[in-house]
Amino acid sequence: MARIVIAGAGAVGASIAYHLALLGADDVVLAERDTIASGATGKAMGGFRQQFSSEAEVRLAQESAKLFHELGSPLFAAVGYMFLATSGDGWERLRARAEMQRRLGVPVEEVDPERVRGLRTDDLLGAVACWEDGVAEPAAVTTELVRRGVELGVEVREHTNALAVSRDVLVVACGAASTELVPELPIRPLCRQLVDVGPVADLPDELPMTIEDETTFHFRRRGDTLRLAMTEPKARWTSEEVVDDSLVEDWRRRLAHRYPPAADAPVLRAWAGLYDMTPDAHPLIGWSGEGAYVACGFSGHGFMQSPAVGSAVAHELLELDPPVDLAPYRLERFADGAVFPEQVVL
Repeated sequence: MARIVIAGAGAVGASIAYHLALLGADDVVLAERDTIASGATGKAMGGFRQQFSSEAEVRLAQESAKLFHELGSPLFAAVGYMFLATSGDGWERLRARAEMQRRLGVPVEEVDPERVRGLRTDDLLGAVACWEDGVAEPAAVTTELVRRGVELGVEVREHTNALAVSRDVLVVACGAASTELVPELPIRPLCRQLVDVGPVADLPDELPMTIEDETTFHFRRRGDTLRLAMTEPKARWTSEEVVDDSLVEDWRRRLAHRYPPAADAPVLRAWAGLYDMTPDAHPLIGWSGEGAYVACGFSGHGFMQSPAVGSAVAHELLELDPPVDLAPYRLERFADGAVFPEQVVL
């Protein structure tokens, strides 16, 4: 059997290694130039949702849901994802998207946002939610997948350059750093940041990931704190991971408006990481040359899609039929100027 070396021990790389071993691959090396989950995975928001705007992304999420729900507490909590509309256009968009998602089997429903204690709702026109979605701990989930993979025979090498490891196949799963191994990949690093505030008294245990659809401002509970994020008004196309303090204060004001109980919560920490963006915000999955396979370009969705991607890639590498269709994610789609936009990029 071929020796498969995976470059990158984030969520995607760890999932590929685990699923390869699960399918019987007996010579798998997971190589990481730093430590497990030390890159974008360890800096992620930690959400999982099936509420995407394109069928291909919904299908990936539905497949990923199986592993997240199997992991369960404390690694994953199905507290739901709730999207809020503050305008007529926004409400129409949410309802249309929910209808499409329901056709694909996602249990999205219109909900009364007043069910969330403490949430300001007087300026909302409506809300939709999927209660199967929820929040997870990316580094902990990744560590668990690595642990399972090691039990099945995966060799883990931290502080190792994957190119220095003998191999038959190299799988590139390095996020924004993937272009260091395959320079021609259409990936650009986008700096994004997050903020933790707290403690906040009496946070509801069932507080869902809450997203203002028009602004993309969103927050989730993490213990007695809240984690905040938002699409930035001006994209920062850079590999430098720098916090913009003006955004931190803007988000605190937004939180005070949408969730008044947290109005005075102090900032605990703010940090930045990188999205590995593609031109259409969809991942790159497939062969990129002799002996090289890529799984990157997840555009901020790598953690939540990693269970499905890991399984599908492992199947394909072992010449088995993948459980999800990978055709939409091939690199060749850009040769014809294909446009495959995903609208819900948070």
